[in-house]
Order: sequence, then structure tokens, then C-alpha cells
Amino acid sequence: MEMNYKEILNRIDTLIFDVDGVFTDGTAILIEGQQPLRTVHARDTYAIQLAVKKGYRVVIITGGSAEEVRYRFETLGVKDIFLKSRDKVKVYDKYCETHGLDGTTILYMGDDIPDYNVMKKVALPCCPSDAVTEIKSVSKYISHINGGKGCVREIIEQVMRVKGEWFDADAHVW
Repeated sequence: MEMNYKEILNRIDTLIFDVDGVFTDGTAILIEGQQPLRTVHARDTYAIQLAVKKGYRVVIITGGSAEEVRYRFETLGVKDIFLKSRDKVKVYDKYCETHGLDGTTILYMGDDIPDYNVMKKVALPCCPSDAVTEIKSVSKYISHINGGKGCVREIIEQVMRVKGEWFDADAHVW
């Protein structure tokens, strides 16, 4: 019998995220000669730094190439950031092999077709409410929040709440 997503939350120790469409709403400001400008939700970034502080593995796997993305996540304590990931499954498989992971403790949040095959390999595939149909079809949890609007915070909060780690002393210090 397959477990529902609430039963899986307690197992999660690794959180993997795509960037565009998950941390961002997919909107980009294009300025000639520069990387596109994007915004991320402050509550998502708060949740990321708290998860890192609590010892979760937080991983970014994105097809994007903006070094600003690396810089932002590094400032939140994320060490495993994979930019220019043309084949996310290869990146995921290598990461799991390096860290001795088998997928049973991994959450992955993606929003579009490049995330599909990785999502089929993890315990808890999830997506924002505005993800594409194919991604929703493999997700065990579909947030009620759109990408870039706090969906990352929502799923991290759920994982940490089931373990009693969300609203404790560590939560009050950035």
C-alpha cells in the first residue's frame, strides 16, 4: 500500500528544488546584455535558511546559469547548488551516489517537464499549484500556492512541523 504524502513528511531529510517556476513566478525582466532579473519570496528564503540550520540537506538543481542564484542560496547556507543542469537526472543520480542516498528520504519540488524524471525517483515529489499538467500528474503533493509566492516555505514548514522543528528557539533567529 502506497503511503500518502503526510506519512512521508516525517522521513524527509533532503530537500531538492528547481528555481524558476518554484522560487520564482516565472516572470523575468529582460535587460539587454544582462542576466534576466527575477524575484524570490522572502518567506521561501527564510524557510531555506531554517532548514539548513536544522541540518536538512538543501539542494538546488536548475537549468539556469545565473551566478546570482548561486550567491543568493549560498548566503542562506545552501552548499549544494547545481546550475546549468541540462540533464537533472544525471545531476540527481550523481548527488545521491556521492551522499549514499536512495530517494526514500528525498523531497523534490519542480514545476516543468525537465523536473519530471527526477520527480519519479523521489519519495515526495511536489509542485506549486501553477505547475504544468505533466508535473502535477507525478506529484504526491500539489501546493495550493503558485511558484514564487511561498510554495517552498509551505512544504518546508510541513516537513518541519511533523518533526516538531518549525516554531522552536532556532526559528526566532535568522
